[in-house]
Amino acid sequence: MRHVNSPLLPLVDAEIPERCDAARNRKLLLDAAAALVAERGVDAVTMDDVADRAGVGKGTVFRRFGSRSGLMNALLDHTERELQDAFMFGPPPLGPDADPVDRLIAFGRARLDMVFVQGDILRAAEDSPEFRYGAPARAVSLHHVTMLLSQAGTDGDLELLAIALLAPLEATLVLHQIRVRGTAPDRIAASWEDLVLRVTRPGRTAG
Repeated sequence: MRHVNSPLLPLVDAEIPERCDAARNRKLLLDAAAALVAERGVDAVTMDDVADRAGVGKGTVFRRFGSRSGLMNALLDHTERELQDAFMFGPPPLGPDADPVDRLIAFGRARLDMVFVQGDILRAAEDSPEFRYGAPARAVSLHHVTMLLSQAGTDGDLELLAIALLAPLEATLVLHQIRVRGTAPDRIAASWEDLVLRVTRPGRTAG
């Protein structure tokens, strides 16, 4: 078994320091965009919609993000940061004060929840090999999963095993399962838990 002792990598690309009011406005806009994507799907969300939901002028949204594409990329970073904060510092079962296997199951379910809400944005980003395999967010997730496998006492090449475990969580595959194969999201989440238990605790499956 190979132990993983290095600290977690930094969060998604570091942001330029902002004034408190600017940071607050940025979060307001991104929360509005996330809510609209969850309600309508990414293709139906416009800059006007986000401005209306946040209670600001459309010019404010364009000045902050430059374009709709810039807003969507910022939304991905925002969501990744929230997930990273949750698994680094949040409460169990996702956060540090929990059994590593329970944390791993919770991590996969949290990432699947992201895909269920923002899957089209994530899928578009995955079209870029640099983003799909080299993005800081993926590096953090890979390190986190590898660390949890080590803490759970899992045997084998943990880094390659972590890569294999992350593959079923990719948006492209998850959306294909849901939209083309008709697989229910709950079934996908349950399958993730079953996979984690088979890897970390051979002979035990989700009941």
